Amino acid sequence: MRVLAIDTALDVCAAAVLDTERGELMASETLPMVRGHAEALMPLVARVMGQARTEFAEIDRIAVTTGPGSFTGLRVGISAARGIALAAGRHAYGLTTLAAFAAPYIARDDSMPVTVAIDARHAHVYLQVFGAGGRTLVAPRIASIRDAVRVTANGPARIVGSAANMLAAAWPAGEPPPVLVEERNAPDINWVARLGAMGTGNPGPPRPLYLRAPDAQPQDAARLPRR
Repeated sequence: MRVLAIDTALDVCAAAVLDTERGELMASETLPMVRGHAEALMPLVARVMGQARTEFAEIDRIAVTTGPGSFTGLRVGISAARGIALAAGRHAYGLTTLAAFAAPYIARDDSMPVTVAIDARHAHVYLQVFGAGGRTLVAPRIASIRDAVRVTANGPARIVGSAANMLAAAWPAGEPPPVLVEERNAPDINWVARLGAMGTGNPGPPRPLYLRAPDAQPQDAARLPRR
């Protein structure tokens, strides 16, 4: 099976082609960026497909991160994945950035919890806590840093994600420190591809996981009256 993976949810624009029979990535590229995903994504996908010497007709599945993350970035990646899937007659799988962040740590040791914390700004994080075997202990949600620390500091903790250092800095003085704190701006595109190959996520048209309303709101005073 060949999987095309796409991630534009956070501060990177990334794509990869995974060949499950070889058990390795045929090609991948990750570009750090905060803005400009819409302009960068399709040229990046074309380069990765060229490096993998693969045609879209040879792709068996498309995997894409669905959030939480940047509202604009999510729409860019999901729209591209859905369009490619439709044109190639293949399934697109959506999987969360939270699951993609946690996957390598669960694969390394699935006996210890993993807390994924993504910076949601305004002293809040997007949060999910995974327990033994990768099962969900705390479902995806937006939480204050204080609440995120409270649900994490119940035993040995591994904290990953773009807000990992924020949680570590707010750690209660009387509690044992986290076993691992690893701050990353985005998940590894390799694991987005591998989760997609395993069918982890939801088959069918991927939909964004926002977890909160957008910061930008319509300005009532600027609206024109309807006729």
